[in-house]
Amino acid sequence: MTGRGGSLSGSEPGGPGRSDERQAAEVSPLVLAYVGDAVWELFVRSRLVAERGADSRVNELHGLAKRAVNAESQSSMVHPLMEYLDDDERDVVRRGRNVRPGHVPRTSGPADYRYATGFEALLGFLYLTGRTERLGEVLAVAKRLVDGADD
Repeated sequence: MTGRGGSLSGSEPGGPGRSDERQAAEVSPLVLAYVGDAVWELFVRSRLVAERGADSRVNELHGLAKRAVNAESQSSMVHPLMEYLDDDERDVVRRGRNVRPGHVPRTSGPADYRYATGFEALLGFLYLTGRTERLGEVLAVAKRLVDGADD
């Protein structure tokens, strides 16, 4: 990800390696969001399988996952999530939110898409820097926020 000479994710199987946060801060917010999108999707899908059981119907799981893995849902989480973040994490969200993507999907408005990109950039940053404990904490808060939004 950082060019031919190196990678932020390290080479250990099963997870990211420890990385210099300064190096991660230089990564494009869109690249951080690209990774963060995968982190969030895997978290949501894994949680659904754990809660619903491994023999659940895939169509049902997909429908439930779509409620959490979309720009509107992610955008609605960012605002209350900010109070749980430190200054560096808020900065990553801000960088992700302020980036100008090449396009905005028709399924969401530009504001939702930008805030969702900020959320995903945060997850990507935490993952790529190997801050897995903090990533788990942020995902737990996000899960509570999503679950609360479904009530």
